Amino acid sequence: MLVPFETRSKNLLTSRAVCLLPRTRQPYISFIVCTLLAIFFLRPVKLFAQDSKTEDDVVRVTTDLLLFPIRIKNRQGQAVQGLTEKDLSLDDKDRVTTSLYFAPGADRVALVFALDQSGSLREIISQQREAALALFRRFSDRSNIAVLRFAETPAVVAPFDREPEKARLAFSLLAGSNRHTAIFDASAKAVTMFDDLPRVRAERRIVILISDGLDNASRTKPGAVIDAALNNHVSFYVIHLPLFEPRDGRLSVRSPAKGFRDLAEKTGGKYFLVGDVKSALAPVKDIDLTAIFQAIEEDLKSQYLLGFYLGDVANDGRKHRFSLGLPSGLEYQVGRLGYSRKHEFFVDRPRDASKARN
Repeated sequence: MLVPFETRSKNLLTSRAVCLLPRTRQPYISFIVCTLLAIFFLRPVKLFAQDSKTEDDVVRVTTDLLLFPIRIKNRQGQAVQGLTEKDLSLDDKDRVTTSLYFAPGADRVALVFALDQSGSLREIISQQREAALALFRRFSDRSNIAVLRFAETPAVVAPFDREPEKARLAFSLLAGSNRHTAIFDASAKAVTMFDDLPRVRAERRIVILISDGLDNASRTKPGAVIDAALNNHVSFYVIHLPLFEPRDGRLSVRSPAKGFRDLAEKTGGKYFLVGDVKSALAPVKDIDLTAIFQAIEEDLKSQYLLGFYLGDVANDGRKHRFSLGLPSGLEYQVGRLGYSRKHEFFVDRPRDASKARN
């Protein structure tokens, strides 16, 4: 039942909203999910041409494209590859969409490494340089890499570039004393770094955040970072190198700042906890993130990019619904929603939306 959200949307939606609804019998859950996802879809995605004959993935005209990554699995829970647009079932009675965009994997990425240089992490992160660069090289030569370092304040030490040499140098963290760490300020800065890149529909925007999870200096709230990431189609992969503390007579992982794990789980990425008490007590700590970087690569390449091009019908001031389904035995996950064979969407834009974009 969508009535609660329809009522509220009259006050919330001023530009454009698209909402995805799982097939559920719980209206309150649908209401909450739609409200959150409206933030993600509120702003039009505008793609502009770039003066390069090799950039064939750059859309040549300004257009509205709803584009986001999805994960598809079979009944055994395994990722499914090799699907094409012919496997999709679109039910769009109002003809709101003009066409679909569906591309496998993530051949092309814009990748930001956000490195916590506070405390004991410097040496560990510096040792991961080659493994991190190996991850970047496994994507196409049209990918970009950048590095941001942070303690109390963030600093971009290697702007986006297709050559990884500057990034290699940026992994050599300098020694120093830091009493404060601002993880969420740095994460917010990482999201804004993508503003300098042209919008390319087949490109995934990824932040790999490596930190101990302790934030004691940020002015930016975690929710604000998550909203900005969703608006800009940025996914966080969080690698947690934890500190340990005595608790109830045992050595335990020190809890990270609230919202640290959410950066990954609410932006379409994944969270990785590295190490345990046994490894923490080892006389020689040998931490190798190669396996985690490989897991990130496999997760990205097992995903698909799904997009809807919206036509002029979407600008008539009415609410339009359409749904997209998969063949029997397959389910897909969109944004923060769970897996389902079919997800329902709706478009709700004011009548003058097309004028506002011109």
